[in-house]
Amino acid sequence: MTLAAATTVPPPDNYQRLIEATRVLPTLSVAVIHPVDGVSLGAALEAADMGLITPTLVGPRSKILAAAKELGRDISALPIVEAPHSHAAAEAGVELVKTGQVEALMKGSLHTDELMGAVVAKATGLRTARRISHCFVMDVPGYPHPLIITDAAINIAPTLAEKRDITQNAIDLAHALRIPEVRVAILSAMETVNPDVPSTVEAAALCKMADRGQITGAHLDGPLALDNAIDLEAARIKGIHSAVAGQANILVVPDLEAGNMLAKSLSFLAHARSAGIVLGARVPIILTSRADSRIARLASCAVASMLAQARRDNLIKAIG
Repeated sequence: MTLAAATTVPPPDNYQRLIEATRVLPTLSVAVIHPVDGVSLGAALEAADMGLITPTLVGPRSKILAAAKELGRDISALPIVEAPHSHAAAEAGVELVKTGQVEALMKGSLHTDELMGAVVAKATGLRTARRISHCFVMDVPGYPHPLIITDAAINIAPTLAEKRDITQNAIDLAHALRIPEVRVAILSAMETVNPDVPSTVEAAALCKMADRGQITGAHLDGPLALDNAIDLEAARIKGIHSAVAGQANILVVPDLEAGNMLAKSLSFLAHARSAGIVLGARVPIILTSRADSRIARLASCAVASMLAQARRDNLIKAIG
């Protein structure tokens, strides 16, 4: 199997392919922020055991060692950067990125807003020119290919300009995952432009931005309702014919509420798995939840590894 084939995002019910493919890549150096409980520390250690990441543990040493003891693990060989509490740990993790000691951050036992507060800090954070956004890479039983859903975790009510960045971040992720043809559906409650429904107007604007080269690397269509974005028969019945309708692999939602409900509905009703990643910062940020399955946590690390590899490849191209 070639690397290009191996590193394609796996078909439904098989994150394992993604994880196995990532193991041929350079191990990703990751600052694990405040891993002071068995769940967060255990996820990082398992990813390390599988050769996906090389972790640097950031937080109060005594609590990290206590969590390791609870797991029955010897972590004496792993570097621990002392930080007295979660806020300090987030700041220390950001500094490790800025000094080139790690290539990614991983959320441990702290609130997402604590970690992201340090990342987006104007003077000291990891901002780039691109808006920071979150993607779920979802493995949905019964759907023939993976779904990237954005943004369901960071941007509450994004503007049109912010949606442009959110969309481009997701497209760049799809390319890093070696998805061969990227098809973006801009979701709303309907598939026609209605001035009374702002998300339909913004969807149409995003598609025109793609026509003008302001968004690149994918086919875009919208507004699309969820059914005619992911079901070919629903699109046919509605008379919608495009490269995206019925077969989208990226879903751009109107706002965080819609995205969060969509992702959690797929997870808890359709038994989908969801790997979470933050893009648009200087490095990938692995966001996991206590409710995530073991395989989803490992897949999140694998996604970050593939993003880091894509960045290395782009840097080599730029230099060459």
